[in-house]
Amino acid sequence: MLDVAFTAPWTSLALVLGAFVVFGGIWRSRLGIVTTIAIAIANYLYWRVVHTIPWDGTFGELWWPVTCLIVEVLALFDASILLAILSRPTNRSAEADAGEARLRAQWAENAELLPPVDVFIATYNEPREVLEKTILGCLAMDWPDARVWVLDDGRRPWVRDMCIAKGAGYINRPDNKGAKAGNINHGLTQTSAPFVAVFDADFVPQKDFLVRTMGFFENEKIGIVQIPHSFYNHDPMQTNLGLQQAMPDDQRFFFEAIMPGRDGWDASFCCGSNSVTRRSIFDEIGGGLPEGSITEDMLLTLASLRKGYITRYLNEPLAYGLAPESTAAFFVQRQRWAQGAIQILYLSHGPLGHGLKLRYRFLFLPSAWVTQGLQSVFTILAPILFALFNLAPMVGVNLDGIIFFLLPMIVALLGGISMLAPGRYYPLAAQILSVFQTFRILPAALKTLIAPKGLTFKVTPKGSGSKGGKRGPGDYVLFASLVLMVASLASLGINMLPDYRIITQDGLLPVVAFWLAFNMLMLLLVAMMCLEKPRVRGEERFDMRQTVTLIGEDGQMLSCSRGDISISGVGLQLDAPSSFAVGDRVQIVLPDVGILRGFVRYSARRIGIVFDFHSEEIRDRLIVSLFTNGMNVNAQRPSALAVAGAIVRRLWSADLSIRAQAADAPEEEAEAPVEKLSAATRCIPPGQRIDLRRPLVASGEDGAPLAAPAHAPVPADRVDDSRQVA
Repeated sequence: MLDVAFTAPWTSLALVLGAFVVFGGIWRSRLGIVTTIAIAIANYLYWRVVHTIPWDGTFGELWWPVTCLIVEVLALFDASILLAILSRPTNRSAEADAGEARLRAQWAENAELLPPVDVFIATYNEPREVLEKTILGCLAMDWPDARVWVLDDGRRPWVRDMCIAKGAGYINRPDNKGAKAGNINHGLTQTSAPFVAVFDADFVPQKDFLVRTMGFFENEKIGIVQIPHSFYNHDPMQTNLGLQQAMPDDQRFFFEAIMPGRDGWDASFCCGSNSVTRRSIFDEIGGGLPEGSITEDMLLTLASLRKGYITRYLNEPLAYGLAPESTAAFFVQRQRWAQGAIQILYLSHGPLGHGLKLRYRFLFLPSAWVTQGLQSVFTILAPILFALFNLAPMVGVNLDGIIFFLLPMIVALLGGISMLAPGRYYPLAAQILSVFQTFRILPAALKTLIAPKGLTFKVTPKGSGSKGGKRGPGDYVLFASLVLMVASLASLGINMLPDYRIITQDGLLPVVAFWLAFNMLMLLLVAMMCLEKPRVRGEERFDMRQTVTLIGEDGQMLSCSRGDISISGVGLQLDAPSSFAVGDRVQIVLPDVGILRGFVRYSARRIGIVFDFHSEEIRDRLIVSLFTNGMNVNAQRPSALAVAGAIVRRLWSADLSIRAQAADAPEEEAEAPVEKLSAATRCIPPGQRIDLRRPLVASGEDGAPLAAPAHAPVPADRVDDSRQVA
């Protein structure tokens, strides 16, 4: 093997690329791609173990190469599990189609044939602008007997009042024992439907959520149906790097590639929101969700597997929520996931407990939270230590060996996963995100591995609650990335000077130089992610999907189907300047909502209208229209090469002054103390609700649309700051 490496070092890489051409294009085979990757990994590990470790050396010569080898082996072990998952993805949409057709036929025959469903919205401290969307979305779902309950662990009077006004049920409890799991378990004691749908406070279900998922329960072995977490906003990586239109959010790989693959092994799991569960499962596993971990959802799946139930995964965007809106919120969420996943290792009903098949033990191992972080740390530190202290991660290595063994493995692994998950896995973006989160997640994961008890459930901040203080976790990540960039640059600079060079092997110098340069690129992008980009809009905008008609106070009319719309207003793109003037009062006719009122904020080839709601009901109908009929946000699925190009181009147009601009902003006022209800159990059943799925048509006595109010003066801030419209 070594003879071939020295005489024809590019042979191995050529074979890998040739296999990808065959199995990825000419004769498509997922098994062929996985086999190619496996052979490349085995070839690399043979070389790595046999030829790059001085096994007969002293401890001082062995400790660092062996440590690096252990980290690599652990990372490749997790990569092997990932490849097994990606080897057999499922598509359950045809089954959902058949189930929906059957359920709708039964509904048309007799609505009582369909079982009642309790719909739980678990909430603690989310603001009104977040929670109301979820409540209205749940109330608008197509199902004859969907009983919507808001489980308010914050005991807030305004939440109770909003539930009564909208027609949703309200439940609270006297304490917060067990956090989210305890909240849901208390809700189970107050309700009785045979199926329970659970949503986080920010996830808005689509109208067809239940008719698409409930059909799976015809199979008695299906205990839980889970759908992906999709988002109607952009995550910190998209926002802070300015890649909103260039790539989807970072969770698409998990929800659209990994979870369908897990489903192929009957190993998908409940993800805490956007799921439906048989109530009988709760009875069989002890009366409710397990409360031994801060990731109660994964424990529920493991408990149901032990009872013979399967979690089925339907890869359709049937609910949309909020991705973390700041780096602080991002780290709160990911730390909870990492700590909870590792915590279940120590539980008797975790993946290492009795009663599970071997494949489930491997597929539910949370080791990736540690191995990915360690791999990122060693990837950054290894070339620095080599270039500054001659601390080599491999011994007896030359350029031909790297080309023949290491390079094909990297190409096979990254290229193969990209082919197994096209439009979902982006190697460059994944590496940036891995380094970014390692600074905060790896210490938390290692700490939990040592001390798994005493963890507290922290709710991911949403909406107005996601605004952090002046100092956040991103500041520490920024400092660490800048320090490592300086160290990498110093390592590179020293070895460029012949008199001071530490790396004595001339053949390895270009390799180490490229490694250091690539790491500096990663660290620069990580630093850019830490610079919070201000979010100037209070509500997310969505592209227009219908024709909007404006009616002026003098009877002038304008129709347009190009532009965007939000809860606060609409912006229309015109072919020519309109006749409407700034400050004009207008009526806005939306076909699936009704007639809204508003005033012109700016007018030219693009006209901006700010809504002036004359009733709560018309606003509710607008929310249902915008959030429950499908969305086109984060829908792009570009190639890995296109995303890599977009990321590199961002370096040339980066705005690194964002942090300074944010620091100049006035300080926020201190939040007023939250009013709470007394510590007691309350259960207010769902009341009468209005059907918000049909448009509300307002008319005068003669049947004509309501006239717009007279012209009103517009404050200067509403005229000048057009960035805030819609």
